[in-house]
Amino acid sequence: MKIGVSTASLYPLHLEDAFAELARLGIKNAEVFANSMAEGGEPCISLVSKTQKRYGMTVTSFHPFSSPMESVFLFSTYDRRIDEMMTMYRGFFESMNSLGAKIFVLHGAILSAKCSPEHYCRQFRLLAEAGRKYGITVAQENVCYCMSGRLEFLKMMKRELGDLARFVLDLKQTRRSGEDPFDYIKALGSSIVHCHVSDGNAERDCLPVGEGSFDFPRLIREMSAAGYDGAYIVELYRDNYGDFSVLRESADRLAEIVSEQM
Repeated sequence: MKIGVSTASLYPLHLEDAFAELARLGIKNAEVFANSMAEGGEPCISLVSKTQKRYGMTVTSFHPFSSPMESVFLFSTYDRRIDEMMTMYRGFFESMNSLGAKIFVLHGAILSAKCSPEHYCRQFRLLAEAGRKYGITVAQENVCYCMSGRLEFLKMMKRELGDLARFVLDLKQTRRSGEDPFDYIKALGSSIVHCHVSDGNAERDCLPVGEGSFDFPRLIREMSAAGYDGAYIVELYRDNYGDFSVLRESADRLAEIVSEQM
């Protein structure tokens, strides 16, 4: 079971600097969050790869900054914008192959987008099939301000897309949507291929592991029972914690919980 941290947690450090900081902290698994076009290609990816090899790290996943653009590009009906985003994302897939990352995290269209469920599934299929040609799994994240922010929408995707429907479970986003993450596990089961981890309580929806009231032992048990063998990636916002060392502490606490439940 891989336990890691997303470079998004160190924003606004540049990607290569954030990745190097995780390496210095002793983090062995990381999600790469590209905050610009430059960070999705060369020479930035080579700098990350150099650090990765030096410290023996695994890159589990890739999350692009371009999520806010997906509504008017990928999920639009305008062919040139769709083609432009597909070209950009194929370039990201190539970078992922350089790093060994297998999961591409997608936010998708926002709630106000003029995108029918049928069109959404059609466009998701387009990207997912392109990803498969690179050995990449495109995975839909639940995001509160997106169409994906409700479990019923994700269940629809699973029905309509079958084996192509793969999901990222983000705990803070379920809190923001007012939904129960354990309902997601029950409904989506083995279609969940990645997990963004944070703690929370009644006052704050995103905290370091161990500083809130979330039932992590239950999470590990129920995810394991559903056949989950992906990574648990700590993803916090920069104002959710103090020193970078807290990221390592969160990963260590999570690893202890996983060890106790397995």
